[in-house]
Amino acid sequence: MLLIGICGASGSGKSTLAREIAQRVEGQALILAQDVYYQDHPDMPFEEREKLNYDEPAIFEHDQVFSDLSALKNGQAISRKGYDYAQHRRQDPGTPMGPADVVLFEGIHAFYDPRVRELCDFKIFMRVDPDICLLRRAQRDIEKRGRTIEGIARQYLATVKPMYDKYVRNYIDYADIIVAGGGKNARIADVLAFYINRGGLKAE
Repeated sequence: MLLIGICGASGSGKSTLAREIAQRVEGQALILAQDVYYQDHPDMPFEEREKLNYDEPAIFEHDQVFSDLSALKNGQAISRKGYDYAQHRRQDPGTPMGPADVVLFEGIHAFYDPRVRELCDFKIFMRVDPDICLLRRAQRDIEKRGRTIEGIARQYLATVKPMYDKYVRNYIDYADIIVAGGGKNARIADVLAFYINRGGLKAE
């Protein structure tokens, strides 16, 4: 199994690139988003959950991410995870998913955990202008996550930009390849799929 990590700012096109690659690779491809591994706080009031910093590394269940990716690397199925962005709650279906020939793991802190970085056969960093990322994030959060423009702006200034400056932009140092312009880059998706299909991205 080939594990590809895709990292970058929120709105940089990680999910889009993952889908573009998945559509082109031979065999079964599985996309796993880091977002579904947010910690759950069932006993915390919604108003308090809303104030949590969802852009810091500590908000994710890194041990569970590592456990699931390790299982997939070993050809085992894992339990499907889910997340309700409007309520800030985990919503795990619990159904089996995987294994697959290619797994694409994407997230803003996909390269945070050194154990996960070691598991990855290939690492991609999305380098996109922060203003473009903000516009894409706003459109996505309004259309798909039930957010308001006021809430998006408040979260961006309070957590998104500070965490990008402190952590996310530095993950570029771990990347094997840097992709500019976002996920709708047919040429880079074609090139990566070409090498994936011929085993060219397999770690030695």
